[in-house]
This record gives sequence, C-alpha cells and structure tokens, in this order.
Amino acid sequence: MYPEFISLTTDMANLTTVHGPEEYHSTFIAILHPGDSDERRSYYHVKSSTNYVLKIQIACDFRHRIVHVSECYKGSVHDITILRESGLLEHVNDSVQIIADKGYIGEDYVITPRKKPRGRNLTSEDKDFNRDINSVRAAIENIMRLKTHALLGGIYRGAIDDFRKITKIAQVVSALCNMNLDKQPIRK
Repeated sequence: MYPEFISLTTDMANLTTVHGPEEYHSTFIAILHPGDSDERRSYYHVKSSTNYVLKIQIACDFRHRIVHVSECYKGSVHDITILRESGLLEHVNDSVQIIADKGYIGEDYVITPRKKPRGRNLTSEDKDFNRDINSVRAAIENIMRLKTHALLGGIYRGAIDDFRKITKIAQVVSALCNMNLDKQPIRK
C-alpha cells in the first residue's frame, strides 16, 4: 500500500533522514492458547499477559516514523535473532546506528544502555548516558499506537502459522500509524 513508509530503501545514503534508523523495538501480537504442547513452547513469551504471542520488530527514524517492520516470528525467538535475520544490520555503519534495549548488548552498531557492573555501581557518566538513551527510546513507546488498532491490540484470532499475512497486517497498521503521525506529530 505505502511501501515507502514501511520498509528501508536499498540506498540508505538517499534517505531524507540524516541518521537513518534509530530506535528498534519488539512488539507482541497476542494469540490464543495453542493446543499442542510443542506449539505452546514455540509461541510462549514470559513478558506477554497472555503468554503466547507472535513477535515483530519495528525500527523508527529520528523523525519518529516507522521505517522498517520485520517479518513475523514465534514468541520464543530471541529479539537479537530477529534483528540479525531482518537484514536491517546491513544498512548500519558508524554514521547510521540503532538504539535498542539491553537485550541487544554486544551487537555491532547497536547502542544500548550500559549494564551495572557486578558488585559495583554505575558511574555518573554511565547513568547520564543511560538517561539520554532511555529518553530517546521513550519516543518509540509513544509511536506504539499500533496497539490501539484492533488488529494488533487484541488477541489475534487468525491462522497463527500464516506469518506472511500477519507481517502484511503489521506493515499496513504501521503505514496507518505513519499517516496518523503526519497529522498529529509526537514531538517537533
């Protein structure tokens, strides 16, 4: 529908955004309790209120626009695996980096908050760095208006094995969110 809103261009140098993708966030699509025990294990995610989810990841630029929606995965797949398989890392370098949570520590070109050293406290510089990173990351939480759309905000009742369909739904909802952001920006 609006491919320029929901996927990265192949030539990152021609993007209108100076810094390219900035914030990366994983979101869950709740599903009904699977009947099969193997399916329950593969769709289980501890942070979900329903505990069984599908997972997509979303990247936003510095203008708070969704620029990338990953493929859909089962809830048990780790976030870093989704990032690596998404192809997004092929578009990052020293000048275009991703800001993410602590689940991505150690990945090249991904800026994450600093962890507290074992048995010690963070330095004031580290605390300031984490505060700045978390302030930037807070904007993506505002963008997660995706959850206000009934397709993603409730329990998904469609076929849970049709990942292409679910990915397309997430992409269309993301495009709608971008259109909404044009009318009602989060921050200037």
